[in-house]
Amino acid sequence: MAVYDTLNDRQKEAVFCTEGPLLVLAGAGSGKTRVLTHRIAYLIEEKDVNPWNIMAITFTNKAAGEMRDRVDNLVGFGSESIWVSTFHSSCVRILRRFIDHLGYNTNFSIYDTDDQKTLMRQILKKLELDPKTFRDRAMLSAISSAKNELMSPEEFRVNAEGDWRAKKIAEVYQNYQEELKKNNALDFDDLIFKTVDLFRTNADVLEYYQERFKYIMVDEYQDTNTAQFRLIELLAGKYKNLCVVGDDDQSIYKFRGANISNILDFESAFPGAKVIKLEQNYRSTSHILDTANAVIRNNQGRKDKTLWTANGEGVPVVFHQYEQAYEEADGIVRDILKDGRDYQNYAVLYRTNAQSRLLEEKCIEHNVPYRLVGGVNFYQRKEIKDVLSYLKTIANGQDDLAVQRIINVPKRGIGAASIGKITAWASEQGMSFYDACARAAAVPGLGKAAGKVAVFTGQIEDFRDALNGGATIREVIEQILADTGYKDELEAEGEIEFQTRMENIEELMNKAVSYSEEVEHPSLDEFLEQVALVADVDRMDDSENRVTLMTLHSAKGLEFPVVYLSGLEDGLFPSRMSIMSDDRTEIEEERRLCYVGITRAKERLVITASRMRMINGETHYSKVSRFVDEIPEELIQMEKLGPRVGRSVNRDEFDDDTLPWNKNQSRLGVSKFGMKSANMASPGFGKAFTVQKPASLDYGVGDRVRHVKFGEGTVLSVKDGAKDFEVSVNFDTAGVKKMFASFAKLQKV
Repeated sequence: MAVYDTLNDRQKEAVFCTEGPLLVLAGAGSGKTRVLTHRIAYLIEEKDVNPWNIMAITFTNKAAGEMRDRVDNLVGFGSESIWVSTFHSSCVRILRRFIDHLGYNTNFSIYDTDDQKTLMRQILKKLELDPKTFRDRAMLSAISSAKNELMSPEEFRVNAEGDWRAKKIAEVYQNYQEELKKNNALDFDDLIFKTVDLFRTNADVLEYYQERFKYIMVDEYQDTNTAQFRLIELLAGKYKNLCVVGDDDQSIYKFRGANISNILDFESAFPGAKVIKLEQNYRSTSHILDTANAVIRNNQGRKDKTLWTANGEGVPVVFHQYEQAYEEADGIVRDILKDGRDYQNYAVLYRTNAQSRLLEEKCIEHNVPYRLVGGVNFYQRKEIKDVLSYLKTIANGQDDLAVQRIINVPKRGIGAASIGKITAWASEQGMSFYDACARAAAVPGLGKAAGKVAVFTGQIEDFRDALNGGATIREVIEQILADTGYKDELEAEGEIEFQTRMENIEELMNKAVSYSEEVEHPSLDEFLEQVALVADVDRMDDSENRVTLMTLHSAKGLEFPVVYLSGLEDGLFPSRMSIMSDDRTEIEEERRLCYVGITRAKERLVITASRMRMINGETHYSKVSRFVDEIPEELIQMEKLGPRVGRSVNRDEFDDDTLPWNKNQSRLGVSKFGMKSANMASPGFGKAFTVQKPASLDYGVGDRVRHVKFGEGTVLSVKDGAKDFEVSVNFDTAGVKKMFASFAKLQKV
């Protein structure tokens, strides 16, 4: 039993409890994988269970591989007979043997995403459904959700009564499944769906596997969906020896179909179940854990548990609020350099992929090597490269690669053969690819494609005219998205993909607006040059000694000595959608995501926010996240900051009429970091920011005025706003600009 002496009392209890249903609530960093592997060893060595009677299921191939290695090292001889695999791999093995009971051949194909899209487009065409109204990705997403809930096409049709669109989707679903079966193929969701179907309709097959797997263990149980729950319920139905390990506080994949009720209602689904809580954390300091406990305690839909550690108090959690988002990114990178550890000790976590842009640029500016996990370098993302290729083509049209990249993006019916003909003719004539496109009618053998190429070059010329006429780079990007149909094509990819890609493009617009504000005479050429210098910089070295940048969703399961949680602002994190939702579970999922972020930190946690952040090219003001508000004062050290400077302060310093919170407001349900009113001047941290609306203006519509940056122009309109006069001016050289009078400081000529 010496091998089990390294376990704490609760871990031992979970290992030695082998009979009947068991729920192990494993808090972050509590050693759940050790419990699973030692439990397998205990079953074999002490309970004489045959290795082939044990099944351990997890979610990813990586996790399954790691568990397999640890089991092999612990158990030794016979461990190869233990079934350690993912849900989908397990189902493939079962179906390869018995799917003929469902009318398929055992040599079935498994369709990937591209196969599915090809099949779906054929079905939409066959049913004569408008692909713009019934987009292939949206149809596949609806079908996937139905399969995750074990809903057949027939059930889908019944539920769709009275809903014309839902009835059409049901028809698509029915045809999709019929075509799959005709092709002897399954998609990814079918693997679990069909296995459950097999077990439900073939008692002998189910009994075979129930006898085979007398002891079943499931890791990351909080991430299971309805179909996975039913699969496990059926397999464990005879012997009931089911051990599931998970943490309801780390359930963050609702958007993928995860059903948190599977773990919250485990005792109801499996009567007589024992519950063991693993609350001792081996990763973090008590300051960090107390912070995590305080935040997650605000969720109603959870099982009560409190993480604790023997690691000591550690240093307090630090909170910084910056004036601008670029100052926040700069402050994080400077703090890393000041802290002075090896770069691999640091992780910067954020809510959305688009937030990486400023962090990447500041890392490059300060020569800090970094790596993006679960993402692509901002300027290497497809949508960013597409938009930049449009801008390069507008700027000069000499970059053949840029033109060739977007001539058929979005699809215009200009294929590879046509591009080849234009390329060959351009080479013969000694001209650029774009110039050849502009003379498409003269290209031999181009045929009908010549007209499509002419439409493309016509759009480019329109964009050039807009830019020359005074449109800003941001406005040109918006025109590209609209006029070419690029935004519509992104929308066709599905809601989540569209939202992510548009966030990235909006971040590029933010870059364009920032550039225009920083430079006296902005130009597209100079903007592209600035971007190229950032985009093409080698990331300094090929070692693993890099700062890690990643989204919070990507960070689950990882740990770092120092963690920066950035962008903690209401509307960003938690997201605006979750704040506006009537469904309480939406904000609770965001809070669980915050809890995951906090518990990645081992020694030091720094939380940051920006008072002003550019969104879609416009400056927005945000309250500090309610999640920061939920951290007790004794656990968090506030830093009062202007740009690049800071000092430790006591919260009591802020409790006066000029600052945005006090304890009474908190009781009233207003964030102690939130704005008191629209007229509130002070942000609470950073520079004071005041707007003094003039009683009147000494100029009006039609008057000539001068601006310090844009020169002279004519006033087009004056709007009396609540906080300031909004003035629109047509400048002689800079074009039409909208601005607030207090900031513009226009002088009548």
